[in-house]
Amino acid sequence: MTDLNHIARRKSVAVAVGPVTIGGEAPIAVQSMTNTDTADAVGTAAQVEALARAGSELVRITVNTPQAAAAVAEIRKRLDDLGCRVPLIGDFHYNGHRLLSEYPDCAEALAKYRINPGNVGFGRKRDSQFATMIEVAKERDKPVRIGVNWGSLDQALLTRMMDQNAKRADPLDAREVTREALVVSALESAAVAEELGLARDHIVLSCKVSGVQDLVAVYSALAERTDHALHLGLTEAGMGSKGIVASTAGMAILLQQGIGDTIRVSLTPAPGGDRTREVVVAQEMLQTMGLRSFTPLVTACPGCGRTTSTFFQELANTIQSHLRENMPKWRERYVGVEEMSVAVMGCVVNGPGESKHANIGISLPGTGEAPAAPVFVDGKKTVTLRGENIAKEFQQIVDDYVEKTYARRESTDL
Repeated sequence: MTDLNHIARRKSVAVAVGPVTIGGEAPIAVQSMTNTDTADAVGTAAQVEALARAGSELVRITVNTPQAAAAVAEIRKRLDDLGCRVPLIGDFHYNGHRLLSEYPDCAEALAKYRINPGNVGFGRKRDSQFATMIEVAKERDKPVRIGVNWGSLDQALLTRMMDQNAKRADPLDAREVTREALVVSALESAAVAEELGLARDHIVLSCKVSGVQDLVAVYSALAERTDHALHLGLTEAGMGSKGIVASTAGMAILLQQGIGDTIRVSLTPAPGGDRTREVVVAQEMLQTMGLRSFTPLVTACPGCGRTTSTFFQELANTIQSHLRENMPKWRERYVGVEEMSVAVMGCVVNGPGESKHANIGISLPGTGEAPAAPVFVDGKKTVTLRGENIAKEFQQIVDDYVEKTYARRESTDL
């Protein structure tokens, strides 16, 4: 992996969430969330398993009704029967105090609870209902994410801070006050949780917003004022390229500063779209920044007038899909295979050079070039492919390289 010792990770308190650690010296964890009706235990377990198979290391599920709470234990059992040990996080709003108290199997099956301070309760009930949830977490030794959200900020707190700001000689902009209110809500709620007896290493904080500059400002302020582990993400990021670009733009700035212990990319799927897309984007963000390695990534040129053929595009897509499909078994069998680099280039201009930089690279012929595709392995040309079977032959070269290069793990179930 790229040496990024110059990126000093912010020191945070490590929080154990089942077999996964958030913060401390642990790698930045990827998580996601289902969009199924949690009361549908079969459908929810299937989606959780798919997200985990795609690489989500923690999966959050909505727990909003008695039916949903009653299904959580069955979801956990179904996952265990499949051999899927991914920790489940319960997302609670409004009635979490009742559901956690009335459905002990649910409270036990979950590995972590997410509590939104703005949606715990209102008026006099807020403090007691928050305390109830913290008491359950204490009794069952469960960590809690105190997750503040821009769209559901505690209005009493915001009103108080706006009133205080109005009395200042130099009032701040309303947006600045709102940003500060997010940070204060998270910190005050964490302080209350600790006063109630929840250990510091059982608390994760987040302050979700939907704007990139707001995200950077809020988390920068939060990171300066606490050593709690931080869950990082842009809420309501949006669909398609907009959601991907916005999430990456905001989180990359913070990650480069060492801020963030676990991330989620909150993409809105296209109708009928694959929910696992958000997991892939999160992994690729971390890997392209050199912060973690998950699966070999393909370097491919964008194409130009020299590459009128679409063959190199098709080959790049085929190889990337092949790598991702094989990674689950390769990861179990081989040590370090996720750091392999592959290049699929479309012409002679940069093709040989980029191919030499990769572990395995192929330089396909561009317009007017001889119909030959030299292959480079660890910087040296090994063979030149020709004819109609280039894709199949190159794929076999990749498979052979994995088999010969990476050490087999000592123990494997495969």
